[in-house]
Amino acid sequence: MRATLMFTAGDVRVVEVPEPTLQRPTDAIIRVTYACVCGSDLHPYHSLEETPGGRRMGHEAIGVVEQVGSSVEHVRVGDTVIVPFAWSDNTCTFCRDGVTTSCLHGGFFDGAPSATQAEKLLVPQADGTAVVIPEGTEESLMPSLLTLSDVYLTGYHAARTGGVATGHTVVVIGDGAVGLSAVLASRLMGAATIILMGRHEDRTALGREFGATHIVAERGAEGIAQVIEITGGEGAHVVLEAVGHLPAYEQAYGVVRPGGTISRVGVPQYEEAPVGFRSLFGKNATLTGGPATVRAYIEAALPQVLDGTIDPGRVFDRELPLDEIAEAYRLMDSREALKVLIRP
Repeated sequence: MRATLMFTAGDVRVVEVPEPTLQRPTDAIIRVTYACVCGSDLHPYHSLEETPGGRRMGHEAIGVVEQVGSSVEHVRVGDTVIVPFAWSDNTCTFCRDGVTTSCLHGGFFDGAPSATQAEKLLVPQADGTAVVIPEGTEESLMPSLLTLSDVYLTGYHAARTGGVATGHTVVVIGDGAVGLSAVLASRLMGAATIILMGRHEDRTALGREFGATHIVAERGAEGIAQVIEITGGEGAHVVLEAVGHLPAYEQAYGVVRPGGTISRVGVPQYEEAPVGFRSLFGKNATLTGGPATVRAYIEAALPQVLDGTIDPGRVFDRELPLDEIAEAYRLMDSREALKVLIRP
């Protein structure tokens, strides 16, 4: 079968690999019908050191179940399922607390021996991980349902952990698919003012359709000043940082209001960052966020997609076959595409 491997920064290839086989009674194997490239895939695309055996890529998928292990009870052969970016048993102490990305028996698909940018996928902890899509669901809804594996629910996670509520002023930093998803989630949660910080006009136009009330294209001190002006000198109740680079974090603490909250869901590309008096401490600001616990949210979000309450699949602006996935990475890296849908 064919799968995507990255061998070093910028070197993405589709190669023939052995088909996955069941390793444990709790496993399932799916035939991937929808996958995509994520903004976080661009981090290794920029920085991966030479990896002779290649790193398996991809962590978002919809697929049809082809095999199940002897202990799998709730997922059946023939089911169409959403597979989140992390697997989890959905029963351990952390899963019961909703922190499914810290499952005691869990892991992450990206870089695992079987990852989602491939024709087939091994799904560990299948009963806890995979979520069945109702039979008869229209094919046109599949892109939006795919966003429940990561991108939309990562934006939702940012808004939820940030405590977005009715009447709030929210700043979203980053106009990628996660940032736009955070705008959409913030609108659903009742934010009154949503300021999207981004400078790609095609993306910010979609951000306005998702609910952004203001666009700030400037960065750094100039961007911070504009946000402070828009908010009447107060800053934002909640700042959702969807980039992962230090300048975005610096913008975040520059625009958060005293007593406000910064929620980070952009995968941090740094370990050290200001937390002292002039950044967080002096404002009594809260810092939260982390890997989105999407498995804890899928059941609630699924009906919202099915009934048309949300249409997060609009973040996909290109579709390519698996064989052209290197072009998908190039398009996203050059900002020629927002998010690329992949059809294995």
